[in-house]
Amino acid sequence: QVQLVESGGGLVQAGGSLRLSCVASGRTFSSYAMGWFRQAPGKEREFVSAINWSGGSSDYAESVKGRFTISRANAKNTVFLQMDSLKPEDTAVYYCARRRGWYGVMSASPDEYDSWGQGTQVTVSS
Repeated sequence: QVQLVESGGGLVQAGGSLRLSCVASGRTFSSYAMGWFRQAPGKEREFVSAINWSGGSSDYAESVKGRFTISRANAKNTVFLQMDSLKPEDTAVYYCARRRGWYGVMSASPDEYDSWGQGTQVTVSS
């Protein structure tokens, strides 16, 4: 089972930026699509962004489109989420996840992901 470890969360003022990282264990990272999700207190986990296995395609939730950028460095088993122009409503625990199945297409459904990190807290103050 792959292990995913997120980092980079913290407290930032509205309009600021953060860059999240997620490092995966194992040697097959480049064969999987990856995703970022978030969960705010009292709310369900929601899709943020996804990237295909090569990094050539990406997808975003409407609420973050134009502000967040997903990328990956397969040689380093790492996926990133650059978050700019942060808003208080972006406050949540952010999770990275591995898409089920080799070379699977990107998905916004949490049910299509079989491995999850422990999460990193992002707090945006107004």
